[in-house]
Amino acid sequence: MCGHTVSDKARACPKCFTPINHNTLPTPPPNTNTRSSSPQREFIDEPKHSNKGWLIAIEALLIVGIGVFVYLLVNKDGDKTPNYSRNESTVQSDDGSFASKIFSANGVDFKMIAVEGGTFTMGATAEQDGEAESNEKPTHQVTLNDYYIGETEVTQALWKAVMGSNPSKELGDNNPIESISWNDCQEFIQRLNHATGMWFRLPTEAEWEFAARGGNQSHGYKYSGSNNANDVAWHKDNSGETTQPVATKQANELGIYDMSGNIREWCEDRWSEYTSDPQTNPKGPTTGKRREGRGGCMISDSRYCRVSERKNSIPANNGYALGMRLAMSK
Repeated sequence: MCGHTVSDKARACPKCFTPINHNTLPTPPPNTNTRSSSPQREFIDEPKHSNKGWLIAIEALLIVGIGVFVYLLVNKDGDKTPNYSRNESTVQSDDGSFASKIFSANGVDFKMIAVEGGTFTMGATAEQDGEAESNEKPTHQVTLNDYYIGETEVTQALWKAVMGSNPSKELGDNNPIESISWNDCQEFIQRLNHATGMWFRLPTEAEWEFAARGGNQSHGYKYSGSNNANDVAWHKDNSGETTQPVATKQANELGIYDMSGNIREWCEDRWSEYTSDPQTNPKGPTTGKRREGRGGCMISDSRYCRVSERKNSIPANNGYALGMRLAMSK
């Protein structure tokens, strides 16, 4: 279905997870600064009612105050791990409400989109036009709390800034990282969290789908931001079967790019079949050998870029079309 040659015994295409059985994925250095002591003063006999003592005390207070001001000015950004920024620039409304945030790691900025929580129907909803597979059913109600999700996939520039290497086959700083396993994602996240002091993670499958659908601003599109795949997705028929720079297609209702196509994105959850039971902040089963992947990719047919489409694979799989997107709890 994806156009790649696979063996008769293969369960899925090793490049893109396209299923054969429709059920699997195709310390900063120590501060050596010392506080300088106040200039030594010669003790002088003074008349009993002299005011010079008060003048000395006032002068000392001024010196201390200036020292504190200089210290705060130099250290206004707080403690930092060398080569990484622990600051975050928050894009907020004037009343300080929940809003998107920009972070930086080793000079590479990345934006996390604020997704307000809500309830939605997850799975093979009507707009999927009969292309939904059995593992997308039954539909069920899911309720989520507020969270953040990456505006784009993790780029190769960000990956290199954190990991110091780049496993991608199609090179480009603004292209999505690819050829990474679920296990690789965990190592990257651990290093990023250590560097930034934050708590990034992969999105859950439910968080991924809610964001892809446009969250509470959803228009009910088949793909993430449109009913026309070419508007929002790099797929087999328009990509040349290579990854493309992120955010070069139309964003969805939340201002998120590439949740359809370009690269298939690992999720945190283990694989599980759906039930019709309503769920709140689902995180998947606690046991299992396979992990979820979402979004289709540049070497898959457009129908695999639908918002409800889902695949799974072993966490060690680092296939060419596999990448990631960050998430973070509010």
